[in-house]
Amino acid sequence: MAPDITTAALANKTNGLVKQASISSCAYVTFLAGDGDYWKGVVGLAKGLRKAGSKYPLVVAMLPDVPEEHRKILVSQGCILREIEPVHPPENQTQFAMAYYVINYSKLRIWEFVEYSKMIYLDGDIQVFGNIDHLFDMEDGYFYAVMDCFCEKTWSNSPQYKIGYCQQCPDKVQWPSEMGPKPPLYFNAGMFVYEPNLSTYHDLLTTLKVTPPTLFAEQDFLNMFFRDIYRPIPSNYNLVLAMLWRHPENINLDQVKVVHYCAAGSKPWRYTGKEENMDREDIKMLVKKWWDIYDDESLDYRNTEAGARAEADGLQPFLAALSEAGVVHYITAPSAA
Repeated sequence: MAPDITTAALANKTNGLVKQASISSCAYVTFLAGDGDYWKGVVGLAKGLRKAGSKYPLVVAMLPDVPEEHRKILVSQGCILREIEPVHPPENQTQFAMAYYVINYSKLRIWEFVEYSKMIYLDGDIQVFGNIDHLFDMEDGYFYAVMDCFCEKTWSNSPQYKIGYCQQCPDKVQWPSEMGPKPPLYFNAGMFVYEPNLSTYHDLLTTLKVTPPTLFAEQDFLNMFFRDIYRPIPSNYNLVLAMLWRHPENINLDQVKVVHYCAAGSKPWRYTGKEENMDREDIKMLVKKWWDIYDDESLDYRNTEAGARAEADGLQPFLAALSEAGVVHYITAPSAA
């Protein structure tokens, strides 16, 4: 862990920010890797949390291959950057539903962020349209996430898909008794509420070494590891877009607070509308809502009170430099990410 490098010479400028960081026991966290365009999703997420009035910061757990240009953009949006090392599954065992899933095991590093007592993880292709700070107040000792759907083709190798069983509508197709006990509840790992803990962190990495990877990589692994303490929360906190055409009876868009743009072709910053289901009016509306937030300059960090104060105090270049060193989290914790 990086040392606290706050010095007396910086005390006058950073005192308020350091105090805020020290009392902020909760935070949102996302994951970023590579030099691709996912940084746009993180910028949108930071601005979405700000628009929703969140009082907690957004931490970005990023791999060393995230370029400096992207880091500076994220710092300018008030993000707290934490560089992490990759986590790899057992060698020569990387057969996943999607090849890029393999890097997602690095998410396990976020259990090491013990300067926070509770965190909400959000994938970079998620947008927050309503305040969800109240989720930090849920009972400690449990892992909270939204149940997934087994109806998409990516699940075609699963017994659930093959017999048409889905936990989103368990009464539609009953689980056959001859197939053994009904599968445990299974969550989507694009959003979850958890408690950082070094003991848990070490157990996760130790268990991973002896756990053969499966199709959905770290999502399957987290479901296995936290099976006994998992508690479902409503789909409003992680609307996987396929739910709109697979289980529309379970969704009320007016009540949805978190949208997960994980369906093929749905990433707003890549959206063409040509892929399957992407010409739906509800999809077009949700993509537009994402862009409305992303393009809204009034939501930029520099236009917040904390951002204006940092700029006025000449802190922004300093914070960018600290971010590059991986220690900016000790100095800045914006009140709204």
